[in-house]
Amino acid sequence: MDDGRIGDEDRRKAILFLCTHNSARSQMAEGLMNALFGDRFKAYSAGVEPTFVDPHAVAALAEVDVDISHQRSKGLDDLRRWDFDIVVTVCDRAAEACPMFPGARFVIHRSFPDPALAQGSEEEAMEAFRLVRDDIRQWLEETFGSKPPR
Repeated sequence: MDDGRIGDEDRRKAILFLCTHNSARSQMAEGLMNALFGDRFKAYSAGVEPTFVDPHAVAALAEVDVDISHQRSKGLDDLRRWDFDIVVTVCDRAAEACPMFPGARFVIHRSFPDPALAQGSEEEAMEAFRLVRDDIRQWLEETFGSKPPR
């Protein structure tokens, strides 16, 4: 991971996706954002209570040719000194606990269901992750695809 500072030589906007555990939703958002809009944005993710990257999230993104197998779960302390243009909370709990990020020009809340709560077979769990992956992708495309926040 780089030092989190987006310098003058890199005109991409720095965006942080924040969730409770930084295991699924925020990890998928980070990977999708970098894959879809990496020319304009540099995405990162963190959790209020970081745990591990869920293997289902890795598998769901691999199905759409996005590799997040190298990503790791990070906490807010790992990123406090970083400058972000945009902070996006992707779950209600993170929105409630979201600390101030000085310098963040935009703070956006867009909650997605937690796919890790899915019950049932392995295939049912994967389907929950696919649905959330597709919801995140659609929201990213609608929100950031046409014109980036200034």
